[in-house]
Amino acid sequence: MGAIVLLVLAVLAVIALIGVAQLTVGLVVALLVWMLAGMLAGRIVRGRGFGPVGDILLGLIGGVVGSFVLRLLGLGWIGNIVLVGDILVGVVGAVIVVYLVRLLGNRRFAA
Repeated sequence: MGAIVLLVLAVLAVIALIGVAQLTVGLVVALLVWMLAGMLAGRIVRGRGFGPVGDILLGLIGGVVGSFVLRLLGLGWIGNIVLVGDILVGVVGAVIVVYLVRLLGNRRFAA
């Protein structure tokens, strides 16, 4: 009886570890996509990136803004392209965010 309980616990532990591993890989991929989108937007707008944390934040905000704007324009399908679409949406949104901040008064932002 004890061996069966141990076997069930081992199977549950393996299932839990697989779930944690998938979550971790998904988060790492998302962070890399956001960083790449922010870095590319930085290269377009100012000639260099904003540093790792700045690139991630700009890519994250850019992804939200970009997906909203592209959906309004009827181009929401671009985000469905595996990995490349996410980067394109993030870059478009991040560039829009930088120009909006500059337009609203902070002309030195990302200069």
